[in-house]
Amino acid sequence: MLSALILIPFIGAGLLAVLPNRFSSSQVKWVAIAIASLAFVVNIIVGYQFDPNQISFQFEEVIPWIDGIGFNYHLGIDGLSLSLLFLNSFLTVLALMSSDRDLPRPRLYYALMLLINVGVSGAFIAQDLLLFFLFYELEIIPLYLLIAIWGGKRRAYAATKFLIYTAVSGILILAAFLGIAFLSGANTFDYETLRSAGLPFEIQLVLLIALLIGFGIKIPVFPFHTWLPDAHVEASTPVSMLLAGVLLKLGTYGLLRFGLGLFLEAWSYLAPWLAVAAAISALYGASCAIAQQDMKKVVAYSSIGHMAFILLSLAATTRLSIIATICQTIAHGLISALLFFLVGVVYKKTGSRDVNQLRGLLNPERGLPVTGSLTILAAMASAGIPGMVGFVAEFLVFRGSFPIFPIPTLFCMVGTGLTAVYFLLMINRVFFGRLSDMVTYLPPVGWGDRVPAIALSIIIFILGIQPNWMVRWSEAQVGRLIAPETVAQVTVLNPKGD
Repeated sequence: MLSALILIPFIGAGLLAVLPNRFSSSQVKWVAIAIASLAFVVNIIVGYQFDPNQISFQFEEVIPWIDGIGFNYHLGIDGLSLSLLFLNSFLTVLALMSSDRDLPRPRLYYALMLLINVGVSGAFIAQDLLLFFLFYELEIIPLYLLIAIWGGKRRAYAATKFLIYTAVSGILILAAFLGIAFLSGANTFDYETLRSAGLPFEIQLVLLIALLIGFGIKIPVFPFHTWLPDAHVEASTPVSMLLAGVLLKLGTYGLLRFGLGLFLEAWSYLAPWLAVAAAISALYGASCAIAQQDMKKVVAYSSIGHMAFILLSLAATTRLSIIATICQTIAHGLISALLFFLVGVVYKKTGSRDVNQLRGLLNPERGLPVTGSLTILAAMASAGIPGMVGFVAEFLVFRGSFPIFPIPTLFCMVGTGLTAVYFLLMINRVFFGRLSDMVTYLPPVGWGDRVPAIALSIIIFILGIQPNWMVRWSEAQVGRLIAPETVAQVTVLNPKGD
């Protein structure tokens, strides 16, 4: 079942690449949507058969690969990765739906989009450190090409900058993985085996710092963030949706699974510094967002601020804060994808993202009233208005982190308050007032530009009202992650895990 999540989009990407030229761009698009939807259906089947009360990995597949170094094709899934798999499959379908019908070189474009799905899904279910690294690196080239070929005017610069930063990230992560495998003498890269490697504290500290910088670039955390605004501004709307909604989550998942999971002792030592870094990053992202004139840059810097909340909850390392990490990861993925999609619709219809040029787009007759209303909804969700998933996630982050790190948590709370400020400034300028002369006659917004936004909005409301659907899959694994010895004893005494 897990291999199917990888093979379906991988084989689909190969089929798209060799489709005859007589297929139009629109036809290739629908073939890609069908392939991604099939993978999503398999994901639903996996979720239906998943047992949330089981603390060990499920649906495991182990195939020996390179015995000399202990490198195996080992897949497995638990509650920490299941929800992220759902997010990846769902957003991939919506990103394909939001792609333009008349793209140049459509077969290559949609094949690359499916390859990103392969890399992300594989990283979330890999239980071998080298296998995770291969999937982690797999998404770099597709994303580089998607920005470099179908991006904006400065696409070459943005794509190259993304490639350099991500390459440095991969080098640091690989060095840490090789270090833990060889210094422990385990002669394997199996995740469960290396969890009990028992390395000295000093070695743990060095390896963890390498992972923190490597995954910190991917999140991204200040000061490793500079590639993200450039990549978002030059990337097309579907690519921005996947970049913010899914690809950044590889960084938080990596810190949760490998940073916290493999180096709990060293993590506890560095946790206060991580909380301070989260507070700085949250305030920096919010402050930069206020100063931006490009709508896409506003949303990009808001992502930097909100991803810092995840680092804060990870630093606290309590049961509630780890659950909050999962909630905030999913919430940010949904909300940021919605915001980037809506900004893309505005740019598609008006030809501009400049907040100083656009105004009055909420005009019911000649403006974009539905797009404007959904943008206001998405901004409210990002600012943590009750009734939507953003409120639940941020409340849990602050509630779980405040007893451990009160001062950094207060600074992050200021950051979420500033979210309302910069989104209010953007919405007030772009959507209210008299319709700008430069956008007096706008083409109508069809259902193709509404369905992804409506689908995301519905999910944001549903998970805001019923947040248990986000966390029920992972509650059993949280205790095992932060206190493995205690959970092991409980499992022996009570195999049912009650």
